[in-house]
Amino acid sequence: MSADGPSVGHRATAPGSIRQAQQDPAWVRWGLISIAITVVVILVVIPVINIFVSALSEGFGVYCDNLFADSDTRDSIMLTLTVVPIALVANLIFGLAAAWAIARFEFPGRTLLTALIDLPFSVSPVVAGLMFVLIFGLQGYLGPFLRRDGYAVMPYLTSLPAVVVFIVTFFLLQPRREKERRGPWKHPKLALLAGSAFVFGLFCFGQQYFEVWPRNQSLKIIFATPGLVLATAFVTFPFVARELIPVMEAVGPDEELAAVSLGANGWQMFWTVTVPNIRWGLVYGIILCNARAVGEFGAVYVVSGHIAGQTDTMPLRIEKLFQEYNLPGSFAVASVLTLLAIFTLIAKIKLERKVPSADDHPAMRNAPEAGK
Repeated sequence: MSADGPSVGHRATAPGSIRQAQQDPAWVRWGLISIAITVVVILVVIPVINIFVSALSEGFGVYCDNLFADSDTRDSIMLTLTVVPIALVANLIFGLAAAWAIARFEFPGRTLLTALIDLPFSVSPVVAGLMFVLIFGLQGYLGPFLRRDGYAVMPYLTSLPAVVVFIVTFFLLQPRREKERRGPWKHPKLALLAGSAFVFGLFCFGQQYFEVWPRNQSLKIIFATPGLVLATAFVTFPFVARELIPVMEAVGPDEELAAVSLGANGWQMFWTVTVPNIRWGLVYGIILCNARAVGEFGAVYVVSGHIAGQTDTMPLRIEKLFQEYNLPGSFAVASVLTLLAIFTLIAKIKLERKVPSADDHPAMRNAPEAGK
């Protein structure tokens, strides 16, 4: 190399030649692409097209009749639209609480909690359904009590969430600065103890006084909607938490601590700092949880009892119609699930495009300039 610059031989190597030398041969690239496209077409595209072709094989009028004229099919659609939102809200609350605890605190059992969150990924849904049958079934651990007077425990169970809401609200509204704390926030332990006891007693007394729950009647969980909700929530509860934990760990607590140091209470910090930072991970987790809940079959199959018009969700209805050799009806319901899956995929793709990448971050854009 001369003092004036690089040698002539080094200058002759064009960037295009270097790039071409680093690439695989054309036959390798096109061969892998062809294999991938062939597999996707055979396993995804053709079955999806076949679902809609079979559903509309006897005409659009028959297709609509299979979906809306059949009362059992209508009930299965309505039951799915009832079970999925309840399970989704439960997983959303649990996911936020679990992600906040794991990402922000160090406590004994933190690793165990993280492992338990992944448990539904390793346990078969059929085993999960069987677990609920062994607990809440007529021959299960709680079966005799639920059959004798199951509603007797409902005032206490429904009062516990009210106590949890009271405790969370107390901490969210608590002023962070000692000088600003007035009234019950001067003695938080005493206020929490007295307030929790009052809320619990008020809710229990109110439900018993107004006879919200029937007496001396059995509470049916298995082969009823509560069992479907429990089974669906169990198999889907890792999704929201697993999406939020890495996001909250990556974001860190710095902005939240800054908001607290500026006088924001817990509620203000959560809505103005935490939620904007985790919103894409939260929406992504909700989309995945919803997609998994809508198509759940194994656990729901075990706890449902296959009661037509009462405990059949859309996946179970598809299986029952198929066994009855009603192929157009089965494919019609399957087309609804397929449309839901396609809409979920479209929402996922649009969301991924909106999520800022690392290269879009100001610090990453300025990094090359800082290194010059």
